[in-house]
Amino acid sequence: MNTLVMKFGGAAVATPQQFSRIASIIVQRLHEYQRIAVVVSAMGDTTDQLITLAKQVNENPPRREYDMLVSVGERISISLLAMALAAQNHKAISFTGSQSGIITCGNHSDARIVDVRPHRLLSVLDAGSVAIVAGFQGVSRNGEITTLGRGGSDTSAVALAVALNASKVEFFKDVSGMFSEDPKVNPLAVLLSQLTYADAQRIIQKGAQVLQSRSVSLASKNGMPMHVRSFHDFEPGKHSGTMILQPERSNSLQRFYEEEGCL
Repeated sequence: MNTLVMKFGGAAVATPQQFSRIASIIVQRLHEYQRIAVVVSAMGDTTDQLITLAKQVNENPPRREYDMLVSVGERISISLLAMALAAQNHKAISFTGSQSGIITCGNHSDARIVDVRPHRLLSVLDAGSVAIVAGFQGVSRNGEITTLGRGGSDTSAVALAVALNASKVEFFKDVSGMFSEDPKVNPLAVLLSQLTYADAQRIIQKGAQVLQSRSVSLASKNGMPMHVRSFHDFEPGKHSGTMILQPERSNSLQRFYEEEGCL
């Protein structure tokens, strides 16, 4: 079935009012895709606020308890988005990373995904509902809550897209797409309509923080198209933003993470 994974970052979910906007975008995409899974980050500066809270109690908090705390932000976002979709008469069910079947190694606060078992998501998608997934988090094989490090929601989205055999992943950001350079540093930077994975990595390595580098590597290994587009300027049928792709797809999710040395 035609499947799309959409990812909304912290800027897109900065205020409660923006969840209605996100819900409207999802409803519009349902006209084109039969199954949609949505990955969301924590609202605005929520993760930073939780980290500050932890350090007010303990300057060097235990990594396990750190993950238990900072993973709360995404759970707030997924439940609010499900409520926003319900307000627009579309059924959606929210899932934590562990409920979604995102299995990681045991490296707290910087875990790597080692497997994805989206059985519960598939049941929801096949029933016609939107599946909303908490990014940035998973569960270790020992049953411990883990987090994936800064920007980890991008990698959550790609890993789910591979597991669900999605057509592509759409990343909704507060920028128009990927530029030749950071437009905040160079106002003359050019918006690029299409990139290879290698080109995208080079731009990221120069300092652009549009996508997590690990998410691009995973997409490249699996030939998963990535589409970076603007949350603010989205219009149905408007082919804006930046496509990152390559012609061939391979099935190497597990091999990629074994190479990361995380198992």
